[in-house]
Amino acid sequence: MKKEIFLCSICNVSSGSCAEDCGFCTQSAKHHADIVRYKYKAIEQIVLEAKNATNYGALGFCLVTSGLGLDDKKLAFVCDAARAVRAELPNIHLIACNGIANVEQLKTLKEAGVNSYNHNLETSKRYYATICSTHSWEERFQTCLAVKESGLHLCSGGIFGLGESKEDRQSFIESIKELSPSTMPLNFYHPNPALPLHANPLSEEEALEIIAHVRKTLPQTMLMVAGGREITFKSRQSDIFEAGADAIVIGDYLTTKGQAPTEDLEMIRSLGYKIAKNCH
Repeated sequence: MKKEIFLCSICNVSSGSCAEDCGFCTQSAKHHADIVRYKYKAIEQIVLEAKNATNYGALGFCLVTSGLGLDDKKLAFVCDAARAVRAELPNIHLIACNGIANVEQLKTLKEAGVNSYNHNLETSKRYYATICSTHSWEERFQTCLAVKESGLHLCSGGIFGLGESKEDRQSFIESIKELSPSTMPLNFYHPNPALPLHANPLSEEEALEIIAHVRKTLPQTMLMVAGGREITFKSRQSDIFEAGADAIVIGDYLTTKGQAPTEDLEMIRSLGYKIAKNCH
């Protein structure tokens, strides 16, 4: 049987002006990164982006907001957006990524048509405390537990190449294993001159070894290579699938450009793989 690759697309519903100080994130207002900032994207535009993504074969569509977590206004907007997308695309797998959330808020998202909630641990508990001071790793872990309690699918992973040690990396992977998410996004740090976090980029070989190790540790979890794919793997992007990835994000990321979806489709088909037609 040919390997099937799951495609997902990200929609940056609200951009920038986050009050948190995560050292790896250009959305933090504290870092003054040169990015486009807006409060909320028009729902009509969100629906259009979802349609465009499905035209390229994306099954997953993620509604991402900046900021620490959900308040009543943000929750209402994400629910409105989810219902609008669901009305036009009834079979799409809707993902919400809106920061810290409690079980009641997550159940509200589920009622609005959201299937999964993405909340990344980012890195190990120990290392996270050195790169973010405005909220704790424990809050992130508790949100992931709340996702599972709410009945939504959990999507949780993080970023490699933040300057973490190999011990931190292993601790982080073990924490993800404890959560047993349906999907684990594997992001690779994309440096920006405005960010306070300066780390040496991972080599292509080391990044591929990380994917292979995660696949061995989490054999039943969908592994989605996301942010930093193009700059980390360069001409070896196709090797991520042999290493164990079975999903990618297509199109643009939150504040950085991705390669054209047509290039990704061509790469996948040239390897003899199929584009997945059904979600897990």
